[in-house]
Amino acid sequence: MTPLLDVHTHTVASGHAYSTIQEMAQRASEIGLEILGITEHATNLPGAPLDIYFKNLHVVPRQMYGVRLLMGVELNILDTQGTLDYGEDILKLLDLRIAGIHSLCWRGGTKDENTQGMLSAIRNPWVQIISHPGDGTADLHFEPMVLAAKETHTLLELNNSSLNPRRGKASAHDNNVEILRLCMKYEVPIILGSDAHISFLIADYSFAYPLLQETGFPDELIVNDKPADFLSYLDIP
Repeated sequence: MTPLLDVHTHTVASGHAYSTIQEMAQRASEIGLEILGITEHATNLPGAPLDIYFKNLHVVPRQMYGVRLLMGVELNILDTQGTLDYGEDILKLLDLRIAGIHSLCWRGGTKDENTQGMLSAIRNPWVQIISHPGDGTADLHFEPMVLAAKETHTLLELNNSSLNPRRGKASAHDNNVEILRLCMKYEVPIILGSDAHISFLIADYSFAYPLLQETGFPDELIVNDKPADFLSYLDIP
């Protein structure tokens, strides 16, 4: 599989990343991507941009260096009710909306309660992708999550960064293998996400590829080399 898109990346605006929008777009062009998503962290994560950042994204060109840009957000799933940082007033201004659980702003509960929060986020009509659902930050039941993703056309992400041994996420391998096997069982498409915080890591899926090989995950259920299918699945014009 030759990746043609990566839609989970961060710039200096997120406070703990190291490249600008233009540097990210130029790198995406150099490696042959057709679509680049820039999804800065939402307000409850320390260092995140102010609301005005997202309200002003209309000034950013959506084509740079021959690459289509999707300017969006990585929302925080905050609690077991699936509460998100932003409502419609900001979300309607964005091209792409990812949501994930981050330890710095997650108020969890039991496995059942955590799963209900995740299901609520998946069923939120604004959420299009769930970031790193298998990284182990919250203890989750994966089968109902996969079934809800199929029902709502929400993409589940195989996150490369969370599989990096330096991140110390001990359960990430086994969790993601389980998610991949369930996605195969129910024929649910996935997306690979680099979670790049510097331009050189855009579309770096080097830790994700071995899991695809381990599980025999079929290429036809991966959207990263199918830009038109990706846009159609998420109903992005």
